[in-house]
This record gives sequence, structure tokens and C-alpha cells, in this order.
Amino acid sequence: QVQLVDSGGGLVQPGGSLRLSCAASGSIFSINLMGWYRQAPGKQRDLVASITNGGRTNYADSVKGRFTISRDNTKNTVYLQMNSLKPEDTAVYYCYYSSPNSGQTYWGQGTQVTVSS
Repeated sequence: QVQLVDSGGGLVQPGGSLRLSCAASGSIFSINLMGWYRQAPGKQRDLVASITNGGRTNYADSVKGRFTISRDNTKNTVYLQMNSLKPEDTAVYYCYYSSPNSGQTYWGQGTQVTVSS
């Protein structure tokens, strides 16, 4: 089992910044993928960004150049730095962890990000 605790959401004005954090604990495999999805009301959950344990990253086109994902393997923690936020970034952001060793995906509880003036 893997437990994820994500945090850092909040209310921010357009153009502002937020930093999300997600700490994983439990049975962590060294080979893994962590990242963030988001879900706006009435919409499906979409990938925002992901990062492998080796540091390879992947971003949704809508956030490229504005969001940066990073991780600290010593702390099993992943971060999402969000800059130049737009109202359309408003959603609940969910951290996730997956590993080919376990074949399972785990999710955080979600953190609300609201971009509004």
C-alpha cells in the first residue's frame, strides 16, 4: 500500500503562482512514476504533468511553459510549481503514484486550486 498526501492548493488571482506538494509513504518502489491530474466540475480527469524516478518529465500542452514538476526522491515527494495561472486552471488537483513493480496506481485526496479575480 502507498499513501499520498497532497497539499498547497488555494485561491489565487490570474497570473499568480501556487506550489503543490505530494508526499508518498508506505511500500514505495524505486522505479515509479508520480505526477498530477486535475478535474474541473463536469469534466473528466486529465493529466497535468508526470515525472519518473529518473527525472523524465511529461506535460499537458495546456500547461507547458507555465508549470514545472520536480521531485525529491529522498523524501518521496513530488512538487508542481504553477506560474501564470489562468481561470481555466481551476480544478481539483490529484497527485498519483504508480509502479510497474506493483501494477497499481494510488491517488491523493485532492487539493482545490481556484484561479479567480
